[in-house]
Amino acid sequence: MANLLLILLAAALPSAASAQPSGEDAARIAEIGWVLYAGATAIFVAVAALLALAMFGPATLRRRLSRPALIVGAGITFPVLALTALLVYVLTPSLPARDAASFAARIEVTGELWWWRVRYLDASGGLLFETANEIRIPTGKPVQFLLRSDNVIHSFWIPELGGKLDMIPGRVNRMRALARTSGTFRGHCAEYCGAQHARMLFNVQAVDPAAFDAWVQTQRQPAGAPVSALKPAAEQFMQACAQCHTVRGTAAQGTLGPDLTHVGSRPSLAAGILPNNLGAMGGWIAASQQIKPGNGMPSFEQWPGEDLRAVARYLESLK
Repeated sequence: MANLLLILLAAALPSAASAQPSGEDAARIAEIGWVLYAGATAIFVAVAALLALAMFGPATLRRRLSRPALIVGAGITFPVLALTALLVYVLTPSLPARDAASFAARIEVTGELWWWRVRYLDASGGLLFETANEIRIPTGKPVQFLLRSDNVIHSFWIPELGGKLDMIPGRVNRMRALARTSGTFRGHCAEYCGAQHARMLFNVQAVDPAAFDAWVQTQRQPAGAPVSALKPAAEQFMQACAQCHTVRGTAAQGTLGPDLTHVGSRPSLAAGILPNNLGAMGGWIAASQQIKPGNGMPSFEQWPGEDLRAVARYLESLK
């Protein structure tokens, strides 16, 4: 048994060493993990050594190990002191508290069934713009996530940037994040929330502050007018989709589904399960219930192929 435990501990080292936290909070979690891992390893080695001595050591040493004082000290006093020290270390805050004005971005994320509504807010809580299933943050600057749910409990988790935090109906939970390096990080829902829980993903792109500011300015703009070749497709979209979706700058003002104002610039569709290209867009419109059963969008399988491709091209043009 002892040999098996040693093998398991050794096998865990390469995977733990390969983890590279990209966020300040994730680095703190990794540090805590390493301290706890090292402490557990040291205690395991010490207990294994005492066990070996008690079983195979000289008779005089075995008699000493059987004394009540050693049993009380090693079995009660040491665990209490060690666990108390580790508890104090884990619970000691290491990150400073901040007010709303000190954050480079305030991002309200609402867990829907089964996608993510993302709203960027100003320092006073006013809406700047809304997007879906895509989050961008500046590197080197703290941002605040305001986490909500209007249906069931979800859990917001970006492993490379920080820990998990639940999204509870009727409550707003706050999470701080700071990306140390640029890159794209995959986010997940970490609380079972229904049939499509495993297909509720999102991307977080950490970019330099100048690129972030430029992206924010672009996202705040309304959708551009369609070129003449796409106007019939835009009209068909208004007739069939405007009740559920918003495209700022047009008559589409629905709020049940994602805001599609700049959907053509997003990296993925359907909460991270499809690439954002013309074929995937047309397939999602035609067969959303087959691709992601139970989601809130009906399938438009009755549309002819030409109409599907035309509407998909219109949505692709919304950059």
